[in-house]
Amino acid sequence: MLNFVRSRTQARTTRPTTMGSMDYADPKRKGNFVGKVFLAAALTTICIIMIKRSPALNSPNPFAVHEPGIPHVLVTGGAGFIGSHATLRLLKDNYRVTIVDNLSRGNLGAVKVLQDLFPKPGRLQFIYADLGDANSVNKIFSENKFDAVMHFAAVAYVGESTVDPLKYYHNITSNTLLVLESMAKYDVKTFIYSSTCATYGEPETMPITEVTPQVPINPYGKAKKMAEDIILDFSKNSEMAIMILRYFNVIGSDPEGRLGEAPRPELREQGRISGACFDAARGIIPGLKVRGTDYKTSDGTCIRDYIDVTDLVDAHVKALEKAQPAKVGIYNVGTGKGSSVKEFVEACKKATGVNIKVEYLPRRPGDYAEVYSNPTKINRELKWSAQRTNLEESLRTAWRWQKSHRDGYGVPNVY
Repeated sequence: MLNFVRSRTQARTTRPTTMGSMDYADPKRKGNFVGKVFLAAALTTICIIMIKRSPALNSPNPFAVHEPGIPHVLVTGGAGFIGSHATLRLLKDNYRVTIVDNLSRGNLGAVKVLQDLFPKPGRLQFIYADLGDANSVNKIFSENKFDAVMHFAAVAYVGESTVDPLKYYHNITSNTLLVLESMAKYDVKTFIYSSTCATYGEPETMPITEVTPQVPINPYGKAKKMAEDIILDFSKNSEMAIMILRYFNVIGSDPEGRLGEAPRPELREQGRISGACFDAARGIIPGLKVRGTDYKTSDGTCIRDYIDVTDLVDAHVKALEKAQPAKVGIYNVGTGKGSSVKEFVEACKKATGVNIKVEYLPRRPGDYAEVYSNPTKINRELKWSAQRTNLEESLRTAWRWQKSHRDGYGVPNVY
């Protein structure tokens, strides 16, 4: 807004003449007053013309409109390990992306890397917000036009969920409900939900298929299953295209070294085994703690299906491309083979070149002995299969990023 201020060098010599309760202006000033009115009108007209001709003010916010040929995807948790890699892939594939993250587990540094890689206006925006705040969620959806949502945002540590279960039910189940409600309200067409093999619990037979009974044994898995149940109930009377991806243990990092895994230091005890291996290899912690050696497996340690993050992201993009209105697709995303924790540690030693010290401890509450996938359905229906199945190679890729980012992204999570 432009302000026009008239300066005055001396006091007026005339004042309106008052009769009774009415004011009458001095007739000598009438001509001067009319001239000023015309001048103000002319200046106002010029300002309006200038504003209309301004391209910055004339152009709509690209994130607030549906633009043909440029799908706009909301990536919740896009500052996190998996979410940031998904955002990178979407941007490379010419999607428009909005990241929403409260940075409780994500890294602002990852967002800055993505912004530097894709600086063109209208490609990427970051919104600092908590998905547990209904007003914030509604505001995000009201001010942006999304074509799809990839919902990664979630706390995701089994051990932590057994200590603080309410946190997990709020963060996973309740937050998913709020996102889904806003999607329905603002007619967002496609939902890709990041779920987990933890919803299966400890099945009696291996490998796990999509029809394996879901009997989760920890609050993390239970919260995710509750969220799935909400989604499935909603889908019965909705035209929304929905994909639920249940994936297994994620490892690796961007092959070009732009993104990696940088967990909070205070959460190292709860984090992924790959992060613990790398911390031990770098001397940040004295050694690796392996919890549980008495499981009914070949070497007594847990068996898991380790999926490279690049393959995982590829599965999400294929799910986005194949999603159909009023249809629900449910898929396991894994390699189809399991590796024991001891095998994983040996692969990590080879990848890092460090003889990592290992301490064996009792089982962690909520863990299960053996979990690996049968990826036949996703192979057949989405034409997806894991390409990076060499455990040592995926760890070597991640280790290169770790070595060159000893302080993670080196950016404080202050926004």
